[in-house]
Order: sequence, then C-alpha cells, then structure tokens
Amino acid sequence: MATPLQQPQPGQKPSPQQVAALRQQLAADAAKQGMTVEQYVSKLKENAQQQHEQQQLQQQQEQQAAAQQQEQPQTPINPGAPDPRGVAVANFLRSQELKSRTCILNGQRKDMFKVKRAIRAFQSETYKQACLKNKLLPKITDRKTADDAFRLLPLSLLALRVSKTDPHEGHDHPKPKKRVKGLWTVKVEQQQDVTDDLHYVWLYEGPQWKTKLYAGGALLAIMAVVMFPLWPMKLRLGVWYLSMGMLGLIGLFFAMAIFRLILFVITMFAVPPGLWLYPNLFEDVGFFDSFKPLWGWQEEKKKKKKGKGVVDSKGKTSNEKDSAAKPSAPITATQTSTATSSSAFTNPRDLKPRVEEVEEE
Repeated sequence: MATPLQQPQPGQKPSPQQVAALRQQLAADAAKQGMTVEQYVSKLKENAQQQHEQQQLQQQQEQQAAAQQQEQPQTPINPGAPDPRGVAVANFLRSQELKSRTCILNGQRKDMFKVKRAIRAFQSETYKQACLKNKLLPKITDRKTADDAFRLLPLSLLALRVSKTDPHEGHDHPKPKKRVKGLWTVKVEQQQDVTDDLHYVWLYEGPQWKTKLYAGGALLAIMAVVMFPLWPMKLRLGVWYLSMGMLGLIGLFFAMAIFRLILFVITMFAVPPGLWLYPNLFEDVGFFDSFKPLWGWQEEKKKKKKGKGVVDSKGKTSNEKDSAAKPSAPITATQTSTATSSSAFTNPRDLKPRVEEVEEE
C-alpha cells in the first residue's frame, strides 16, 4: 500500500517527493478539465484573483456601512432656530393624515405617529405637487432621500423618536387598575433612527398666528378696561346699562332655581314623585335644550318586583298567561260605571314619571 503524502508545513520547503506528487495531481486535474497544465494553472490564478477582489469589495462595503452608522448619531442637533427646510417638511406632514394618536410626554399630551406614514406621504403625488409650490421642500427620488428628508425633523427638534415606558416603574405603590386604553406614556430615545415601525412625537405645533392674535386681543381688552375712565360718557353709560342687565339676568336665574326647588318640594308631598320646572336646567346639554321641556315629573328608579312568575321565550310571565287563559265575563254598564267611579277616587291621575314635549313655534 502507498503511504499518504504529507503536506509541507507553512514556511517549510517541500521535499522532492512532495513536489512530484503535486505535479501529478495538477496533471490529473488538468486532464479531467481537458486542459494542459499551464492552462489549468492560469485558470486557478484567475479564480483566486477574482475571489480576492470580491473579498476586498465586500470589506470596503462593510467599512462604509459602519462609517455611516457611526456618523449618524454624531450629527449635531441644532438647539437654536430650526432649519427652514425642516419647517417646510413639518408643515407638509402636519397637513397630511398620518393616523396620529395621543400620548403623554413629560406630563403633556402630544401627537405621535409612525415613520412609515411619513415615508408614504413623501412618496405620494401630493408631495410632488407641494414641491412645485414650495421650493424649500427637498426633492425625493428614492427611500434614501426620503429618510434624509425625514431626518430634518429631529435635527431641528421638530419631532423626536420616542418609545413606550411604564410611568409607575420604580414606584412602591401598586399599578392602578383603571387606565386609559391606547394612551401611551413615552420617553425620548437617544438614537434618532429612521425605521418604518418606530414612533415619533410632534414637538412642532405649527404656525402660531392664532396664539399671537388671541394674545393681542387679550392685551387690547386689558388696556380698554384700564382706560375705562377715559371713555366717552355715552360708552360708559351703555356699559353701565349692560352690566345692570347682566346682573338682572343672573338674579333672575337664581330666583328661578330657588322657585323650582320649592315647587318640587311641595309637589313631592302633594302629588309624588314631584314636579320639576325646566327639568334639564342643570343637565349636560346645550343652552336652548336646558329650557326644554317646560316641566316634567321626577324620574324614579325602576325596582324589580318579585312574584311576577317565570318569563317565557315570548316575554310573557306565567301570571299573564293565567289571566289571559281565563275567560272574561261580559261587562255590563253598571260594572263599567262602578269601575270608572272607583278608579277616579283611588287613582286620581297617572303618577308615573313622564316628560311632555313642547312644540317649537
């Protein structure tokens, strides 16, 4: 039996036997491929060179990706005035339907949305039309440019990435049983990445012209009240009459509230359950609905009566079935007049609570 050929160690010169064995092996492999030894060796060199180039290219791509990942967190966030391009992007996204939901951030209610909703808005025809009207909006051609446009929001502190957190974490007291379903308590994350499933919260409230207008109106009203002694006599007299009229209406309202309470107490003992004047006066309804209807009986809670019998599938009790099964005797005129007179004395009126509607003129 032929002994197996030992491979030379790295850095060790091969023996003549090993060199001869390698040549025989190359000749056999070249014969299998149908080539000469020189052609086979050149082909092996080309394959090795291609593999080396592919490895170098893959290493370069990995290094570039790692460099990009390292550069993204190091992008400075401007704490001053926001970028005009970021403001334009924020105004566009605020005008779109991003299916925002309310969350709690630092004890304040904020609007939260997903990144994929914003990316879809960037890729829509509405954004292309908006770019024609507003030159500050960045042009978007692919996903990379869409991500770059979205990054303008956290860079200018217009929107920040958040994640759900437990507001009672670390507290000694137990968690409350009652909580608002779907209302997240969130915290700001350090890494402001752009991925479809991530959540961002709006810090940008939009144009503040309404707030400024309200502030200016409040300032003018305060100045007008302060300068009341300088008003013309006719204006001051008109304000005095107006204030007296308002005081009269307030006094009339309190008088009506007291009168309706006295009326209810009297009717509660005279004709129970009691009569209310303007029963919806203090209900959670509109102004005009508070004075409808004009009057109504006090509503009583329905009590379950025992001994009614078993209710069948048609909603009738056994007592009702028994009464319906018994044949009724013919009613004479005398019995009718007697029943009518007795019911008139025993039940003078139907005292069940009801509300009568007043027709609008």
